[in-house]
Amino acid sequence: MSSLHRQLSQLLSAWSWRRRVDVSLCSATGLHLRTYCSTSSEPDPLQVHRRKLFLWFSHLPQEEKQFGGYFSPETMHVDPLIVERKAEERAGLLSSPLQTQPLTSSSVSVEQLFETTDTWNEGRGVNVLLYGAVGTGKSTVVRKLVLDWCLGTGLTHFKLLVPFSCEDLSELSKVASLRDLVSRKYLHLRKHPLLSGEGNQAKDVLFLFNGMEKMKLDFRIGSTELCSDPNEALPPNVVVVNLLRKYLLPEASILVTTRLSAMDRIPQKYVSRYAQICGFNDPGRQRAYFTSRLLQQSGEAARDHEAQALIELLYLNLQRESQLAAACFLPSYCWLTCATLHFLHFTDAKAPIRTLTGIYTSFLRLNFGGEVLGTGAGTNVPLQGHNNSLMLYVVRTVGKMAFEGVTYKRTSFSEKELEQWIGGKTKTDEELHQLAMFRTDVLDFFLAPCVESGKHFPEALSENDEQRYVFAVPAMQEYLAALYVVLGENKSALEKLSKQMSVAIGQAGEDVNALFGILSKFIPLRIFAVFNLLKLFPKLYEKISSHNKGSIARTMATEMFRTEDSYNEDVLDQVEQSLLGVHGPQPQQHSEGPPFELYPIFMGGLLHYGNRVLLQQLGCSIQSTTVVQITRALRKHLVRELSKPQPPEEMMDLLVLLYEFQNPRLTAEVLASMRTIRLTNIRMTSLKCFVLSSVLSCTPTSYHLEELDLSSCLLTHDLLQTLWPAFRHTHNLKLCDNPLLESGACTLLEALPENQSLRHLSLMHTGLGDWGALQLAERLQQHSGLQELNVAYNNIGDNAALALVDACREHPSIHTVHLYLNPLSDVGKQSLYVRGVPSSDGGSGQRVKVLASVTEGSDLSEDWHPILRVIRENALSWDRQRVQQQLKVFLRDLEWGRQQQQSLWKRLHFRRVEKGVRQTLKLLEKDPPPPPTGYRM
Repeated sequence: MSSLHRQLSQLLSAWSWRRRVDVSLCSATGLHLRTYCSTSSEPDPLQVHRRKLFLWFSHLPQEEKQFGGYFSPETMHVDPLIVERKAEERAGLLSSPLQTQPLTSSSVSVEQLFETTDTWNEGRGVNVLLYGAVGTGKSTVVRKLVLDWCLGTGLTHFKLLVPFSCEDLSELSKVASLRDLVSRKYLHLRKHPLLSGEGNQAKDVLFLFNGMEKMKLDFRIGSTELCSDPNEALPPNVVVVNLLRKYLLPEASILVTTRLSAMDRIPQKYVSRYAQICGFNDPGRQRAYFTSRLLQQSGEAARDHEAQALIELLYLNLQRESQLAAACFLPSYCWLTCATLHFLHFTDAKAPIRTLTGIYTSFLRLNFGGEVLGTGAGTNVPLQGHNNSLMLYVVRTVGKMAFEGVTYKRTSFSEKELEQWIGGKTKTDEELHQLAMFRTDVLDFFLAPCVESGKHFPEALSENDEQRYVFAVPAMQEYLAALYVVLGENKSALEKLSKQMSVAIGQAGEDVNALFGILSKFIPLRIFAVFNLLKLFPKLYEKISSHNKGSIARTMATEMFRTEDSYNEDVLDQVEQSLLGVHGPQPQQHSEGPPFELYPIFMGGLLHYGNRVLLQQLGCSIQSTTVVQITRALRKHLVRELSKPQPPEEMMDLLVLLYEFQNPRLTAEVLASMRTIRLTNIRMTSLKCFVLSSVLSCTPTSYHLEELDLSSCLLTHDLLQTLWPAFRHTHNLKLCDNPLLESGACTLLEALPENQSLRHLSLMHTGLGDWGALQLAERLQQHSGLQELNVAYNNIGDNAALALVDACREHPSIHTVHLYLNPLSDVGKQSLYVRGVPSSDGGSGQRVKVLASVTEGSDLSEDWHPILRVIRENALSWDRQRVQQQLKVFLRDLEWGRQQQQSLWKRLHFRRVEKGVRQTLKLLEKDPPPPPTGYRM
């Protein structure tokens, strides 16, 4: 589908969807269509309210654009499990994310919580408290609830729904009445009689307060005065308290959502019903979520088929009760799983740039944006400065533990270790309140009980029967460890002291000497000597700081090129396996502990400006000077490491690091030291091809690689299109052992004219066939710099081979053509050798060396040795029967040529080559066949 056609289809779909919405909004409330659509000067305020609420709540956050924007909120919603709790068991939690036993409490929908019961008081509305831990889906449930009411498909017995954000209410400093609070956000409801307090009209009103933990509600009479007048101006928290007391608009119903730690801030007597959001407690809900996300593609059949295959693999992994199933108990981690898989499999070169680091940063912003660590019930002293950021608290506790785990190559932690890292050295009551809230609301979000025992655990720990905990998804440990380092939280004591002193000196201004005079009276002489050195600030502190940034860069480079991790699969494949599971033989691990190869890549990605902006919103600041210092040091370390040859997996990881960094200048400077990129046997995907092209696109037009080796990478026609920019930068391009076929050959030939520096092109074993060879012959003149062409083992017959050699002879610079292992007849081979030599009558063309066999007529080919070497290197991965057949043809050619020789020396030479061919045949007969990986033809 063309881009224009796709855009037109999307516009038509959006128009028809909006039209359906408008019609449903008119008809959902039981009113005639003309009431809503008429040109009356006074539209119904409730209809205006429904329309505006729908527009506000159907707006998706920026992070949802990870999925291409082909769906609406109602098409992607899956209801989490909601369990009604009795008052005495309201704090109870499910015993395990993978709980299979029946629940003692009943599962309900939010609408059922407002149904009339035997205990319902006719004159009083219902107060429902909906609570749950971070990530269980409270905000999503609220959004769907509001949208259903707007469409008339839910909570239909309420004429008016008034949602409030408690975060917004907590920021209000002025007093206001209830009607003022409503009209401030919903001006069209300013004079609505349902909010007047007269009669029992308020029974048709539902107030929704989302995120109650952000407000300091005090139900003590001495602290919060009583109020029954909707027009009386009071602080917002007092208004909310009186609504919950049923002193203000007692007929109105109220839905409050809050985190676990704050649910007891509302006294039990003011709560009619408790309900707990428990996430996705079974694979069925998880699969429904994945289906609603991953199948919402552009409508292309190929993508839908791939998405369906991904869903099946995910479901198999979940059914095995894997660690992923424990993580996806929280809908938030289902979102992260879908976003990561969409990134890995549906990267579109035309879409905005996305990175893995950006996905994880967005994930944390979705769950912790604006969240602060309160002081707990009964305390009114707020934390000072940026220390109240919940995300920063996570970094300093969970992040520190993650960093220690990465340092010592550990993925699991005991309860005692959790107590050590998370509990820390708490001293004050305020710190204890914060710790209790963090444990209740947040800790289970990052850590889950280990369900895959014995994996990567030290023997001493595996023998212990105590419960161990792991990060919900493995990559989260590496992300938080990287964030801990980049934020500079692993400072030495001297660095921390110098930073504190720099702040003190800055505040003292001209009274620096007086400050040191005072400090010298209270501080021992030995320690004060350090303070005296810090009087040289900023030079000394800058030196210490620069050293710290240099150590971060050195850590990134060291972790990137760990020798013990060199033979692991590349990081993108590791991420995919952690989500989809490993099917077939387990990948061989060459290190005792788990590889933490994402750790340095995340450190690089966190330095990107876009991620720093998101982290700033979370209260985690990475200064530009820090980025400059780390970048400068990293460039030096990377250039030094790249002076050594790197395995293909390590090279792919380096490309991912440069891509995640999103720093074109750094990328160009690092690539300037590279002359070869070998990615042999890397399973290239659309994302990896896009990464390679994006990285090489950062280089100037004058930059060229000596060699770009993409052999045995499972490249197809579609992937070649993504690689077009990469093909412009190489002298020697190897695409051997890839299923390019005829269509791929055409795509490649369309891309190559932009590269006028190409010297050597290898298309050995790519399935070109006769048609592909003829297409190549027609377009060779467009590649004026080409010198050597390898189309061996491509099922090319006599006629196509002759046409290709003729085209090469007319080419200004091609001197060698590889055609061995093709089904050529003896007459065809002889004709090729003759065609490769210009006629003696001075005809056009130049001499072209044709390598079609180990012999040339009755003589040995001078290139027999490189031909046999290529066959030996690839014989075990090629079609054995086909290769054996071609080797037997070589033996026949050698035997016939030896019989034609009169010289004993030449006969002995023929015997030597025959011996080499027979040894290769024995190798094929002796060794077992390889596993079915790579391209076989």
